[in-house]
Amino acid sequence: MAPNEKGANYAWLDPSRLYCHPQALHDCIEDLLQPFKNDQIDIVAGIDAMGFILGAGIAAHLGKGFLAIRKAGHLCVKTYSQPYVDYSGKEKNMEIRTDAIKPGLRILLVDQWIETGGTMRAAIKLVEDQGGIVAGIATICIEDSDGGKWVRENYKCSDCVPEDMRSQFNGHFLESFHAFHNQQNNN
Repeated sequence: MAPNEKGANYAWLDPSRLYCHPQALHDCIEDLLQPFKNDQIDIVAGIDAMGFILGAGIAAHLGKGFLAIRKAGHLCVKTYSQPYVDYSGKEKNMEIRTDAIKPGLRILLVDQWIETGGTMRAAIKLVEDQGGIVAGIATICIEDSDGGKWVRENYKCSDCVPEDMRSQFNGHFLESFHAFHNQQNNN
């Protein structure tokens, strides 16, 4: 995973290189699904935008449909909308189509990362307000922020962070970043 090189308006790291490696992506999906292997999941919902990658991969792996939870203004059909504050403190809205969730539908929510929990809480509210059931939450990392802790305490969750590395993720600096910094200094 590569560290942020562009400044404070961006996330602190970029895990997207994981998606370029077929075995790493497969292993990530397998790891994320392990806690849900005996659970009923009717559909997978991915959160705009990076949750689309993992969510679509998980949906295909499970043989399930995929529901996109979008940032407001991107769907050309009737929608339900939910305001939220993202990891950078920006106020935003997300939306889902009004015909996507029937009461009792069991949904696995997928995003790339939970930093503050604001985006995931908005997605949960959209699902539950329509009568859907959050069957679980899968993401590469759930940080130990207040929002991340709330998600873990209230829903069955899965992430890919080994416990012995969790403090590095919470501190927003991985030991492997030293290699990136050394490489940049040598160029």
